[in-house]
Amino acid sequence: MTTRTVDSTRELAAFLRARRERLDPADAGLPARQRSRRTPGLRREEVAELAGISVDYVVRLEQARGLRPSADVAEALSKALRLEPDERAYLFDLARRRPREADEPATEAAPQLVRLLADLSPLPAMLLNHRYDILAWNPEMPRLLLDFDTLPPERRNLMWLCLLHPGTRDFYADRERVVREGIAHLRAAWAAHPEDRELAARIAEFGARDEEFARLWEERDVRVNGRGLKVMRHPEAGRIAVRFEVLMPLDDRDQRLVIHRAADEESQAALDGLRAG
Repeated sequence: MTTRTVDSTRELAAFLRARRERLDPADAGLPARQRSRRTPGLRREEVAELAGISVDYVVRLEQARGLRPSADVAEALSKALRLEPDERAYLFDLARRRPREADEPATEAAPQLVRLLADLSPLPAMLLNHRYDILAWNPEMPRLLLDFDTLPPERRNLMWLCLLHPGTRDFYADRERVVREGIAHLRAAWAAHPEDRELAARIAEFGARDEEFARLWEERDVRVNGRGLKVMRHPEAGRIAVRFEVLMPLDDRDQRLVIHRAADEESQAALDGLRAG
């Protein structure tokens, strides 16, 4: 698998086709057809009718013929295809119709946020950038996951750890869901940062070395999780269920503060044991 920096025209074409083909006509309020379909989902004619645009325009979009939809057309397509909010944002990014941040990708943690990490103890917390690179952490975070200081800086990346690190590959009880959600986040980041060659290189590496990643990447799911639940198989403490919350500071927009809290009493006792150990 080779993933370059974003060719927005081709990716927009592929994304529109994928979303059209997954949508059931009944979900779009269209009558069921008597004859069978050769392809799943909606026809281009149906998308054009729902979006109020010409069939030829939809064809040219899906053939990557250099069109750049206006904001109004992008909105009409998102409604016609019943896109989720993160998918809608992805469409607008590909159409280059969403305002972009001028900030460069974060490679070092802001000092104020490093101090905040310390203040958050005993809650395990860390700082990430949009690539899932781990920029900083408090003492509780390595005890929950692993000692990041033992890794070279280029391997301090949550997706790399989940996919390719032998010690953490089976760390999550629901690994497929965690991987799927991580990929959906990376796809959104990939569209929002089209010139980020390092991110593109990471995605290419993951796809080349992990068949599951390559398969799920081609599904073109897009989602940015701000909170959720993960169940971990800790080698020392056993099962630990944590709820995580992701916060984005206004002054450091490419840094994400991820805070973990125990999801139940058993998990709280396990975290307390790790902290005391």
